[in-house]
Amino acid sequence: MRSIQIQKILLTVGTAAALVGAAQLGAQVQASNDFAARNRLAALSDTTDNIASRPAYTFKSKADSLSWEHNRKLADRASGFRVVVSLQDKHLWAIVGEDTVLSAPAAVAKGTTLKFGKNQQWTFDTPRGPRTVLGKEADPIWQPPEWLYAETAAEHDLKLGHVVPGHPIKLDDGRLLAVKDNEVGVIDDGQFAALPTDEHIVFGNTLYVPPLGTKNRKVEGELGKYRLNLGDGYLLHGTPYQESIGLAATHGCVRLRDEDIEWLYEHVPVGTKVYIY
Repeated sequence: MRSIQIQKILLTVGTAAALVGAAQLGAQVQASNDFAARNRLAALSDTTDNIASRPAYTFKSKADSLSWEHNRKLADRASGFRVVVSLQDKHLWAIVGEDTVLSAPAAVAKGTTLKFGKNQQWTFDTPRGPRTVLGKEADPIWQPPEWLYAETAAEHDLKLGHVVPGHPIKLDDGRLLAVKDNEVGVIDDGQFAALPTDEHIVFGNTLYVPPLGTKNRKVEGELGKYRLNLGDGYLLHGTPYQESIGLAATHGCVRLRDEDIEWLYEHVPVGTKVYIY
């Protein structure tokens, strides 16, 4: 993401769900036989040869383990075409009936908690349970949530402010921080100058959050080439940070390799069920 010219900000992702018949998907799967066959072999390896080498699962509490078991059983009992995500294994499968047509490593939520100021707090988890693919998008634009700015401000010991359209902010040097024509900029002697859209807005010891919808709040490339929307801000998406795949590294979404998110975008219809456990 943009930076205070100090760092890049990683994003995170989520998952989705719906019901389609195996017959409807047949033509799509047939078109990618080689890809599917390779992944069936990978899935077989995942469920046989590698079981003994898997690390033991860890849970925060008994309730956490019961939630995992409940949602794992939901995924096991599901039928038709569906997507399954194991947060413990950091892995995703696309399944038609009893056939696995995609087996892919994934990056999942890191499970940490961010506290900012006296009253703000975010815990970066991916909720277990069934979801539905609500929509798909190529070349998605990310509008960072509030936590991104709080995380950056906390890291650099900054305060957090908000730019509101129609309410200019007077800066220490007398200039005004304002919004004009969907861009954030400064007004000096009556003249408006737009600020760079690929940098955080910092004046003095305050990082200012640009309004949603402005050019300063839109970031290209952070979600890779494709995303599948699972609702409530959770996504299955690509990432420029391929080294994070297979790790607990996101803020809630599920990240995938370029070729895997492309396969999902092309073959998973809106309405498909996604089971997360």
